Amino acid sequence: MSSAFDFAPLLASGLPAAAERFSGLPAYNFTGGHNDPDALPLDRLIDAADAVLRREGRNLATYNLSGGPQGYLPLRQFLVGKLARDAGISCATDEILLTSGSLQAIDLVNGVLLARGDTVIIEQDCYQGSINRLTRLGVDVIGIPLDRDGMRMDALASALEGLARRGIRAKYIYTIPTVQNPTGTILPEDRRAEMLRLAEAHGVPIFEDDCYADLIWDHRRPPALHAMSRSGNVIHIGSFSKSVAPALRVGYIVAPWAILSRMLAIKFDAGSGALEQMVLAEYCAPHFDDHVPVLTRALRAKLDTLMEALGEHFGTAAEFEAPKGGIFLWVKLPDQVDALALYPKALAAGITVNPGPEWSVDKASSRSRIRLCFASPSHDEIRNGIARLAEVCHREFGVPARIANITRE
Repeated sequence: MSSAFDFAPLLASGLPAAAERFSGLPAYNFTGGHNDPDALPLDRLIDAADAVLRREGRNLATYNLSGGPQGYLPLRQFLVGKLARDAGISCATDEILLTSGSLQAIDLVNGVLLARGDTVIIEQDCYQGSINRLTRLGVDVIGIPLDRDGMRMDALASALEGLARRGIRAKYIYTIPTVQNPTGTILPEDRRAEMLRLAEAHGVPIFEDDCYADLIWDHRRPPALHAMSRSGNVIHIGSFSKSVAPALRVGYIVAPWAILSRMLAIKFDAGSGALEQMVLAEYCAPHFDDHVPVLTRALRAKLDTLMEALGEHFGTAAEFEAPKGGIFLWVKLPDQVDALALYPKALAAGITVNPGPEWSVDKASSRSRIRLCFASPSHDEIRNGIARLAEVCHREFGVPARIANITRE
């Protein structure tokens, strides 16, 4: 229904661009943090939902299930054991706050630490959601370059020393050390120790985003920065979006009560969705450890299909390092390719990709990069989507120089 009232003069300043109406997903969707629908443990989630609702469903009549504003206690208890076993983190249930996905966790951390004009340090190529939030907050962002082992400690040391000479203390160092987004790197333990040393020497906390850490091909990871810290200067966040299902919207924060209590005070949503937390707790306690290897095998097979398709249709025109886990591939195309210009052309052909500049604080260095998420499309969709993407790139940028034969549906 149309309206004659004009809201435009009343809009707050500094808003992002208006959202477009949803017109359906493209035929070949290589964007977003979607998961593999075939690896979703649907039957067991149905069983978990039925069991927990029959046992505790009437508690839904009370905000927070009468368990307090930090979230459903059995899920926090599961996380205490999981984090100790997988990441080496020793924490109590009162040091965990359940959130509406990890994005709310990021907002809460930013909400208690940042003000306009503050300085933060993040990875140069980094999660778009974190970059966009810092931009909207008016924060000065310093990007640290990465190599195949993650954030470079020499560059981090130089940035911290440069800030110290100017009398500036960064509010935090944001890092995705375990299956970094978008590069898929894993920060080795010695670099983690050096990051902690530098952070403590400069009095700067570390904001550790561990949302992808369950999705490592060999299931071996270094201890979390939170676990290695001797001073309690690490805020750790995680999520069930990548390990179970994104639409459940359940994340968490692990932090000392002194700072967690301040986040809780600005969590104005009257509690994150309780049903999702109940179902996850019921499902995860008996099944999580069996589920993750099944999921990672499926994801690894899709990554192999994606890399083979890129090799077939782009040849040496597509450069990449095979990630050590996760759901995305960070691809470098030849310099003449403008990823931001490629996006609408690919979309018109039914393909979506993430342009590299949207995932970097150094737009020039990522101009010809794209991020490809491979978890959601089927193997055939990956093959055909990359073939069609090669057609678009060839037509618009002359890349690749020759086009392989493409199977039409």
